Amino acid sequence: MSERYARQQVLPQIGEAGQARLAAGRVLIVGAGGLGCAALPYLAAAGVGQLALVDPDRVEESNLHRQVLYRMADLGQRKVQAARAALLALNPATAITAYEERLTPANAAERVRAVDVVLDCADSFAVTYALSDACQEHGRALVSASVLALSGYVGVFCGGAPSYRAVFPELPRAAGSCAHSGVLGSAVGVVGTLQAHLALALLLQLQPSPLGRLFSLDLAALHLGGFSFSGAEESAAATLPFIAREQVRAQDLVIDLRAEHEAPRAAFPQALRLSLESLEQAAPQIPSGARVVLCCRSGVRAWRAARALQRQGHHEVALIALGE
Repeated sequence: MSERYARQQVLPQIGEAGQARLAAGRVLIVGAGGLGCAALPYLAAAGVGQLALVDPDRVEESNLHRQVLYRMADLGQRKVQAARAALLALNPATAITAYEERLTPANAAERVRAVDVVLDCADSFAVTYALSDACQEHGRALVSASVLALSGYVGVFCGGAPSYRAVFPELPRAAGSCAHSGVLGSAVGVVGTLQAHLALALLLQLQPSPLGRLFSLDLAALHLGGFSFSGAEESAAATLPFIAREQVRAQDLVIDLRAEHEAPRAAFPQALRLSLESLEQAAPQIPSGARVVLCCRSGVRAWRAARALQRQGHHEVALIALGE
């Protein structure tokens, strides 16, 4: 028995066979921010054989209160590279691939196919739906989480369980962010380490399986809750797909929902500038025939606009979340 893993390998649920399953395990972690920084060390320390990290950002000082994998010396570095160095220092036996890129609907399938379990640590609706669609198609389990202020949740979707779309067929009317609403670092840590635990449970095939379960945490009220969604049915409504910038076609009708003070330059040269309110009020009229591509920062306004267009009879609609 390896001394490194002796304390977990002695567990009857793990043993040599379980440790071998971890060593053969492949996990994709999308987002090397607060959730990813909490989950990653436990995956590497447990002996997961291969970790793939996806994140386009660099380390900033405002990250450090909750992204505890990084140090002051990492400021300005790519997060995936700084995380890779920290994890290899913790366990050099883990193979770590770093992708300095944004997870999009264009690369999601390729990244998902190469692994066994996916951790959604990006805290982005667009990323979550793209990962859920790819995981559902390729039969991979998705451990998705979100945290804001002092509360959060973790759910285990796909891989034989219902998809994220089955449980959350609609986006909220507005989306909060850590930058505007705030977040306590320890709350992020609790949620992220729970993601790691559920990923290990999936790799170890522990029973009962976490598939089809959602765990909620209100750390202000010190309340833990959750529910099973194993019986949720996949939505029969028309799917609103998120697409990547490069998947826009020349014949698409592109609408940028951001105001000029948000983005002085439109997302695409051919994009129309219209507000969500004008589309929800059924004016102006949008010509039928072409696919309508709706753009905004997070995807929330695009989703609402798409539903408004569907009610007006437009059935070929796609969404782009442009990010910051």
